[in-house]
Amino acid sequence: MSKTIHELLDGDKLSVTVLLSTVNKGVTNKGAPYLSIVLQDKSGTMDAKFWNVSESQLALYKPGMVAEVSGDVLSHNKQLQFRINSIHVLDRSTLDLSEFVQASPIPRAQLKEEIMEMVASIRNDVIRKIVEEILAEYETDFFAYPAASKNHHNFVGGLATHVLGMLKLAEDVCALYPMLHRDLLLGGVLLHDIGKLVELSGPVITEYTMEGKLLGHISIMQAKVAQVADRLQLEGEEVILLRHMVLSHHGHYDYGSPVLPMLPEAEMLYFIDNMDARMNSLQKAIDPIEEGEFTPRIFSLENRSFYKSKLK
Repeated sequence: MSKTIHELLDGDKLSVTVLLSTVNKGVTNKGAPYLSIVLQDKSGTMDAKFWNVSESQLALYKPGMVAEVSGDVLSHNKQLQFRINSIHVLDRSTLDLSEFVQASPIPRAQLKEEIMEMVASIRNDVIRKIVEEILAEYETDFFAYPAASKNHHNFVGGLATHVLGMLKLAEDVCALYPMLHRDLLLGGVLLHDIGKLVELSGPVITEYTMEGKLLGHISIMQAKVAQVADRLQLEGEEVILLRHMVLSHHGHYDYGSPVLPMLPEAEMLYFIDNMDARMNSLQKAIDPIEEGEFTPRIFSLENRSFYKSKLK
């Protein structure tokens, strides 16, 4: 029985059946071409190098392919890496793709139950009705899609996992800061990233769609809020406030928000969104590291390395 990526050890010489998550071309200092590939299955990912590739092989392998990859595992900069000898591409249609994608550690049924309980607890009728209408329209994708194509919560069910984490943070900060309007903050949490269901292509080998590239999830979602409010004939300040929450949730012009947060709830939405995303990125980086060692540099965390302490 083939090992999963998580089970691979330094010195292993074997074949593994994996998804080619990313495939990038490179050139050595001596001018020889090679491929830098990320191998993936449901247990995790591993960087791989395919040295001494021919010109024909450079164009042969694409992200999203499932393949039997042969080679050996070695330690490089205190990280395991797969050195590829050969790649045999398999027919994806004959395989169960769930074996090659990571899923949320929280079961889908639990995600749905806990999130819908929070939705039902929203007392403001306008906010609750808009949220319920949009969630009903996107329900299947909402509980399947990742929250991003890479970096944080980039697994099946990642978006719902991210939202649930943020909802729990929102409850805590509302208890700590009574000035915050709980319903507005919860509404912003629930809606802020749903535009990614249009921006991203799907839960497996997620890429940006044409709409995603041209419009972006922020503008997609704020327009959707306005459209749904109009369809339900809902009026009032809540509609404008919810649209502002979506538009400003990246917190800075440089991060893609067309407006800056100008509500206490919008400011807090930016903070808890950032907190949950960054902690997930950090968790993913530090999990495979031995105690007493540092992670590789993490691009999404200002290219810093983090130490995994020995504290029990």
